[in-house]
Amino acid sequence: MSLSELTPADRHRRIAGEFTARVDGVKNWDSPAPVAGWAARDVVKHLVTWLPGLLGSSATIPPGPSTEDDPAGAWHTHVAGVQAILDDPATPQRTLANPHIGEVPLDRAIDQFYTADVFMHTWDLARATGQDDRLDPEFAALLVDGMEPMEEIMRSSGQYGPRVAVPADADAQTRLLGFIGRDPVWTP
Repeated sequence: MSLSELTPADRHRRIAGEFTARVDGVKNWDSPAPVAGWAARDVVKHLVTWLPGLLGSSATIPPGPSTEDDPAGAWHTHVAGVQAILDDPATPQRTLANPHIGEVPLDRAIDQFYTADVFMHTWDLARATGQDDRLDPEFAALLVDGMEPMEEIMRSSGQYGPRVAVPADADAQTRLLGFIGRDPVWTP
């Protein structure tokens, strides 16, 4: 079954599983990452720290170890907490209220904002640490095709760097990376 056909809980399980495989394969957490000023550990730190703020009082993720001391442990604790929220049968009936996005079903908010971010940052961590950096091409196309019409709004949020030019006939992963401000040929 393709990623786009899965429930938010199952999509997170698959996407986070791919990211977890990269986390477990890291040999040097201080390796430079494709985001300027970041090392591999900062990719994990980003994912572990921003979601609790978005969730507010809608859901709680148990705290784990510090990403400075134990990035893999921090990730494993965090991802288990997110999956527990998504696996809870009551979650689709719960609402996330946020002044920037309004009221959204909790599972959809996690899926749309967080799981998609994990998907994109899988490339960052893989590229930083010399691992397999291939992303699911169908899901990459779905994301970039969905984001391109909202480019001005997305860029004004400050969450994406300037677009990196890629060839007009580039594959979906390359287009997605360029859209989110990554140089698809970046190496540490």
